[in-house]
Amino acid sequence: MRRLKLISLSIAIIVFAMVISPAFALGTIRLEPHGSYYGQPVMLESPATFYVNITGNSGNPTKDPHVFLIMTETSYKSLTGNVVVNWTDNGTPKHVTITTWHKETDDSVKVPPNTDSGTGYTVESLRSHLNTTEPIYWAFASILSGKDLNHTPKAFTITLPATKPRMLVYVLGKVYSTNGFSIQCEPCCEFNNRVPPTQPGFIVPEPTTIATAGMSLVALASYAIVKRKRQN
Repeated sequence: MRRLKLISLSIAIIVFAMVISPAFALGTIRLEPHGSYYGQPVMLESPATFYVNITGNSGNPTKDPHVFLIMTETSYKSLTGNVVVNWTDNGTPKHVTITTWHKETDDSVKVPPNTDSGTGYTVESLRSHLNTTEPIYWAFASILSGKDLNHTPKAFTITLPATKPRMLVYVLGKVYSTNGFSIQCEPCCEFNNRVPPTQPGFIVPEPTTIATAGMSLVALASYAIVKRKRQN
């Protein structure tokens, strides 16, 4: 029962990233779950800790970091409480409670709003990453006390109280200028830097559906079997 309970608290996450050419300020935010091999699909128990930083020189620093959370309708309806994001600011615990979720059904729409051209994520892509045809529910909130993202990883923790969780985690921010390139904007500029929308590695909580979740999950299952045999 304990194992099943932990599986039911797993978070579906985006954990991949790539280095984008420094001529662009898009896609240089790297997001990595604590204790994982970078770029590999992993299972996380709730609460789950992530590290976020900037790769390369383009986009360093990135201001006004926001967490972007997207879940399936089934996951949203299974929530047993509010999603909470925690971090530490100069030794002082901080948090934001996610109370507002937006429903979206139109595949062609890009979310979240207030993003520069090419920076948002299409609903169609998000549905594909979540392996669902359901409507998605998304939330967007400031984190890390608004402190700049740079090359040094910063930690934040997400608590997802749900019985059927399936959620993606992205981070977006604003680049005002970068390494001599012509990316300039005022303090009210749109979000123009993000975690790249690469194929995510995520875990679905119901074991019977793992086989339908895509090649990343097949690879993860094979790894788990090999590891179990080595331990026996």
